[in-house]
Amino acid sequence: MPELLPDSRNRIYDLAQVEAYLAGAPIPAPPTGDLLTARDIAALLAINLGTVRAYATQGHLSPGTTRYGARLWTRREVHDRRDNAPGQGKGGGRRAGEPQGPRKAHAYENDPRLAIAAQALTTAPADTPKGRIAAELAKLHGHTPRTWKRLLTTAATTHHTDKDDPS
Repeated sequence: MPELLPDSRNRIYDLAQVEAYLAGAPIPAPPTGDLLTARDIAALLAINLGTVRAYATQGHLSPGTTRYGARLWTRREVHDRRDNAPGQGKGGGRRAGEPQGPRKAHAYENDPRLAIAAQALTTAPADTPKGRIAAELAKLHGHTPRTWKRLLTTAATTHHTDKDDPS
């Protein structure tokens, strides 16, 4: 006898199938309906089964309805998801081959903290580690020592400091 949801952990049959089986009558085919299992959706959208569950959890699909101990979704909802996936359509970003526009020379370009970092490099003794300078700048001006260390590195490569001068 064909099962209603062959992918389910439990063997599930339609009531009409069971009654026909018990009566010894020909068993009708299971109702196909408009409901899809997570496995059906995964095949239809060409995604992993876990992704279907994640979509339902994250709101990209409805939670579905639970019938026969299995979570099911309507075919219409799945087709809407397939045809109108988020992030697609008008205004979806830069097309391949289009120029991206001007780029910054470095991450901290035009950042006023860069001048402070360059000044700190020129006034600190030559053997002072950048980590110590960064920690002091973080105490004085806020932000994290890691941010100041990045600023110091950028300042050392983009600004001419006395330490860089070989004379």
